Amino acid sequence: MSIALKNRTPFALRTAAALALTAWCAGAGAVTFAEAYQAALRNDPTYRMNYYENEYSKENAVIGRAGLLPNVSATYQASRNRVDLTAPDLLGRAKLTQPEYISRSAAVQLRQPLLNLEAVALYRQSKVQAEAGEAQYRTRGGEVVLRVAGAYLGALLSGDALALAQAQRDMYVEQAKVNQRLFEKGEGTRTDMLETQARLDQAEAQVLEAQDALATDRNALAAVIGMDPGVLQPLAPTFHFSPLSPAGFDDWKAIALANNPDLAAARLMVEAGRLEVQKAQARHAPRIDLVATYSKNDAETVNTYNQNSVNRAIGVQMNVPLYAGGQVSAMVRQAVDGYERARADLQARTDKVVIELRKAHSMAVSSVARIAALDKAVASAQLLIKATEQSIKGGVRINLDLLNAQQQLTGVQRDLAQARYGYLVAQLRLRAAAGTLSAADVGEVASYFR
Repeated sequence: MSIALKNRTPFALRTAAALALTAWCAGAGAVTFAEAYQAALRNDPTYRMNYYENEYSKENAVIGRAGLLPNVSATYQASRNRVDLTAPDLLGRAKLTQPEYISRSAAVQLRQPLLNLEAVALYRQSKVQAEAGEAQYRTRGGEVVLRVAGAYLGALLSGDALALAQAQRDMYVEQAKVNQRLFEKGEGTRTDMLETQARLDQAEAQVLEAQDALATDRNALAAVIGMDPGVLQPLAPTFHFSPLSPAGFDDWKAIALANNPDLAAARLMVEAGRLEVQKAQARHAPRIDLVATYSKNDAETVNTYNQNSVNRAIGVQMNVPLYAGGQVSAMVRQAVDGYERARADLQARTDKVVIELRKAHSMAVSSVARIAALDKAVASAQLLIKATEQSIKGGVRINLDLLNAQQQLTGVQRDLAQARYGYLVAQLRLRAAAGTLSAADVGEVASYFR
């Protein structure tokens, strides 16, 4: 049965008005994407932890170098002594004396390694470990950009979903009123009223679900940036595409293999594993040190309790390991296993980076066509609503057809918003996997917002 539509505002216009109102409110004093990134650098606990991990690893080079430098130590000892001393007198008789005296000894020793293969390997390894920590820190720097982007864009998407759900619910409320008036006039049916009421109830549930999702995503963003995100900056009305340079996947793969900091850290850990083998093997080698000592003793022993002495000594000390119960051989085997594990880890990380790179590249390329298709789908859905409204007036279509058309428009609008946010995340993930993600890319993404 046909239904005459009176005093109806098209659903597309109401939805656009709701999104425009949300965008206008967000424009005043909104927290920009760049500001969220800067806040994350200051407040994100994960990033702070990574910063101190890097500072921690830097000290490895200093610690390793210390094994090649002179070691100077000083000792001092003072004791009060009371001795029972039995000695023959002039007549050969045993005589007991009990001298009491204070003995003191002080010494300064310098030890300079001359030949210490283990210390040399440790120094080389410590420098490699410091470099690996720096490379890992660069990886974490890219991750904080992705965390901010994921949380910020996720909160925006949830906000768009809530605006669409509220607009659709408000449309169903209005349509329910129209169905009621038409039914009272005898121009509508109870079936139309029940169809609209069912959609309205469903829309109410979707609004509640969208509100919960928005609260969750905003809390996740607050945890990353360390502050209340407040009002977020929305995307600009005109969405532009940056040309992908280079365009081909093979070019991106070559860049990633050369520049990805995670792979650089893995390669450095392989080198550290090789040096660990050398360090373990060096425990079999002799160690030669230059030792210089200056000591001063006062009443050092019971036989010299009334004498003072000063000793100056310089010489070479050699320590040759002979047998340690099999410990050194076991440590060598253990180091070889660690080296092979590091090589396997490098291969696993390489495969993971290539997979992530291909996924991000495909998303970045396909998102352009997907967004263009969804733009057309939104326009077509809006025209479908208008055509359906006219067809209902002519008695060709029914109320359910309009409900379906309106729901279709909401769905494609939601998909379009998700595709736009997905395009931005794919751009960042592609650069992160390639190892070229920088603050300039944050600024480029920020240009997409009003």
